[in-house]
Amino acid sequence: MPETEQTYSGRAVFCVFLASVCFSTGGLFIKLIPWAPLAINGARNLIGSTVIGIYLLMTRHRLVFSRQVLIGALSMMGVTTLFAVSNKLTTAANAIVLQFTAPVFVILLMALIYHVRPKRIDLLTCAAVLLGVCLFFVDGIRVGNLLGNITAILSGICYAGVFMMNTGNKADAISSCFLGQLACGILFTPLCALETDFSAPVMASVFALGAIQVGGAYILFSYGIRRTPPITASLITGMEPILNPLWVALFYGESLTPLSVVGSVIVVGSILGYNVWMAKGSKQ
Repeated sequence: MPETEQTYSGRAVFCVFLASVCFSTGGLFIKLIPWAPLAINGARNLIGSTVIGIYLLMTRHRLVFSRQVLIGALSMMGVTTLFAVSNKLTTAANAIVLQFTAPVFVILLMALIYHVRPKRIDLLTCAAVLLGVCLFFVDGIRVGNLLGNITAILSGICYAGVFMMNTGNKADAISSCFLGQLACGILFTPLCALETDFSAPVMASVFALGAIQVGGAYILFSYGIRRTPPITASLITGMEPILNPLWVALFYGESLTPLSVVGSVIVVGSILGYNVWMAKGSKQ
């Protein structure tokens, strides 16, 4: 029987859902691996780039080399590296939620670089997210997570660069992802030689980070996002900053402070509301 449009869309939505679940495991696996964050990031990106490279060969997708692709690859390097570092310096919840502020930095960078005047909804979202971020920084000063929170914010800025550089005629998201991961893998994997714990649980976590949380998740996401309605995709991807600290709390025992919980609700709620609002506007 030929595949109907409704079935095809349903499969795509499921791929976005699976990708979000895979992405959300990053905090837990990074916490479970007793390595330096740069070594973790090198190993997972080397594995992830191998998975994506195999996918590119199987689908005969040719790599694109352009200024936008290369800047996107540099942004990808920044995202994965800073996220790994921030997970070691602060809680998993702080790391993922502060990275989730990327759309706000897209708004700010578009205004500064391309002189795109922000709309009222843009400014309201920025103000709400700024309030939530301030709560994180107050909490960071109090409990000693300030450096980790700053690193997570920088990861969000790099993530904004990924969004900006993956738009345009000469952009190719999966090429940027592959090149960025491959570069991180080549640059940081040699640091694994300084580690001492190569037990089975540790190596299994490293493999899961690379093959599932990075490589597999991005392949699923790149397939599903092209065929999923924007509002649906926005809501599903909003699961990541909720599931990420949940896995860490359940399997690692990391607890959240009340101030971080309030900040998380404000940031995630504001970004999700903004995504849904913009998605509705694009359909009108």
